[in-house]
Amino acid sequence: MSYTLPAADSFHVGTFIKTTSPQVVEILGGTGLDFAVLDAEHAPFDRAALDLALLAGRAAQLPLLVRVVDREAATLLSVLDLGAAGVLVPHVDSAAQARDVVAHCRYVGGDRGFSSLPRAAGYGALGMKAAIAQGDRSVVMCQIESVQAVEQAAQIAAVPGVGGIFIGRADLALSMGLDDAQHAQVLAATERVIRAGLEAGKVVGMVVGSLAERERYLAFGVRWFLQASDQALLRQAAQAIARPASARQGAA
Repeated sequence: MSYTLPAADSFHVGTFIKTTSPQVVEILGGTGLDFAVLDAEHAPFDRAALDLALLAGRAAQLPLLVRVVDREAATLLSVLDLGAAGVLVPHVDSAAQARDVVAHCRYVGGDRGFSSLPRAAGYGALGMKAAIAQGDRSVVMCQIESVQAVEQAAQIAAVPGVGGIFIGRADLALSMGLDDAQHAQVLAATERVIRAGLEAGKVVGMVVGSLAERERYLAFGVRWFLQASDQALLRQAAQAIARPASARQGAA
């Protein structure tokens, strides 16, 4: 399923999906979210689970990207053949790594292997020319989440084929020797990366924890937001209707 990143005068909101349930994808498809990201880096998505989730996304008309576990060519080929609208690639620390990622995701000018038979090619119905054109529209988002990546953010964003850069503040904090993603040093680095991405004319994305934080970074020029996850949304909703702890203790 194809997906286009937001224009400069708009923004998109999605969430992480961390449970390997196609029904979760189906439910989220009816919520008005612009997209979602299957988190194969931090959740137990094997190829079979990704296949079912991406099938559900297509049925629910919910564009799905995959946060892959690594930058290897075989990993990127696999999720794109399954029909992912794009990839969110962790730990891209240099322009050279970004160029390799783009090459692995592109037929023309890249090294992505071609088959006419997977979902991405319409199981043979598209024909080679149309399948190549569609495949080369896959979105590539590079995660900036280390001190080195912050230093290289402008060069990474400038790589042709990189659709946008995504700031991973938790790992960035760890890279700085910190355990607080809201530390002043992390926030300063975040703003530096945002400026680098915007100056390169690319979309900038990040995780936000609240609507207020989303509005704050929208004013900075961020246009691609991931908020919470299926797990977090379920937990929040359950906590909202649960009896207070004092009432549960009294019943016991």
